[in-house]
Amino acid sequence: MKALVLGGGGREHAIAWKIKQSWDCDKLYSLPGNPGTAQVGTNIAGDPNDFQAVRKAVLDNGIDIVVVGPEEPLVRGLRDRFEEDSDLKDVMFVGPGAAGAALEGSKRFAKEFMERHNIPTAAFRSFSAGQNAEADSFLKTLKPPYVLKADGLAGGKGVLICNSLEQAEEEVEKMLGGKFGKASSTIVIEEFLSGIEVSMFILTDGKSYLMLPEAKDYKRIGDGDTGLNTGGMGAVSPVPFADEEFKNKVKSRIIEPTLKGLAEENIPYKGFIFLGLMNCGGDPYVIEYNVRMGDPETEAVMTRIDSDFLSHLCACAKGTLEGEKLEISEDAALTVVCVSGGYPGSYPKAKKITGDPTLFSNSFTGPVKVFHSGTKEPEDGNLVTSGGRVLAITANSPAEGSVKETIEKGRCLAYSHIQRIKFEGKYFRNDIGLDIIRYCK
Repeated sequence: MKALVLGGGGREHAIAWKIKQSWDCDKLYSLPGNPGTAQVGTNIAGDPNDFQAVRKAVLDNGIDIVVVGPEEPLVRGLRDRFEEDSDLKDVMFVGPGAAGAALEGSKRFAKEFMERHNIPTAAFRSFSAGQNAEADSFLKTLKPPYVLKADGLAGGKGVLICNSLEQAEEEVEKMLGGKFGKASSTIVIEEFLSGIEVSMFILTDGKSYLMLPEAKDYKRIGDGDTGLNTGGMGAVSPVPFADEEFKNKVKSRIIEPTLKGLAEENIPYKGFIFLGLMNCGGDPYVIEYNVRMGDPETEAVMTRIDSDFLSHLCACAKGTLEGEKLEISEDAALTVVCVSGGYPGSYPKAKKITGDPTLFSNSFTGPVKVFHSGTKEPEDGNLVTSGGRVLAITANSPAEGSVKETIEKGRCLAYSHIQRIKFEGKYFRNDIGLDIIRYCK
């Protein structure tokens, strides 16, 4: 079987790495991929948002299944284009059409969808340009901090948490005035939920679903969750408080009503659903839906899946997930992201990366994997930085003791290997997983 993964970050590298392990994977391609995906398959130049480029790659290489990594091609309707094209309509495709992708593409749609189907989430209201006064009036009914969200895709920057009413009112004016372009021409204001966050993921064909390993990610740039938000500085899986009781609540209160709601609204859905959840005193509330896997959670989650992931993806695309059995390792996975100095602000590029060559081989064995996020390999063959998030180092530690002991071992392993990777300006958080360890005490 020939598989094509769309995207070029750490998430896509981890997905490609996992697919490559399937006995059914004859050839693996990534578009555009990165130096890491080139180690496990073949990269194809192109933009995942360019339908003609994707179409050509599929037809030229006889692709059997397409797996979409990022959200934008889905929100733009890539699946719909495939279904409308006589040459592509029979290609297996993992990812929802534009109607389903609105769960991520429009915060307003997602919140109203949850409201219609009684899915627990924070109280909210949405406002469009010209409704500044109404928005300010609603803010006054809430207690700080205040959560403001751009309705559309804003490159991960469209969510603001304001600690004062004055700051919130200022940001409402800026957002409705075009701070995030068209993405914030409509905004959602919602109450702040206090609790512990967890990311949960399902693969669904619209009827049945597989629940993938959960993870906790770390968004802030600084230790102790300080500083600016980023695309993600690390992740840990499993998450101890996401026990069977909590997961059963997620299934009955969130996953099943979500799938039932999609069916009732005649929205076909074959792909991933990312549930950004808040654990509020043992009860799950939805912070957000995403219609793809998270990053860097994927880099941890993929290493804990023991069953044939390509088989699961094909079953999802065919609508036959009911017969699939997901096998999850009891080992822990801890991912630490190395970023360029200055990130998430401006940062230099083309900094030479050096270190132990085995760290860049992506062997299917061994406790440490290095997933490429923002790297490039120029003609001279020297690996260099090309993005803010550069490398995601994932360490797997065997479950030979308590969860606390297992995660502690993973921390030691990940951080010891990070010291062997060198590039100018390298930065990483030192506290990934520490909160989970403290929780286990």
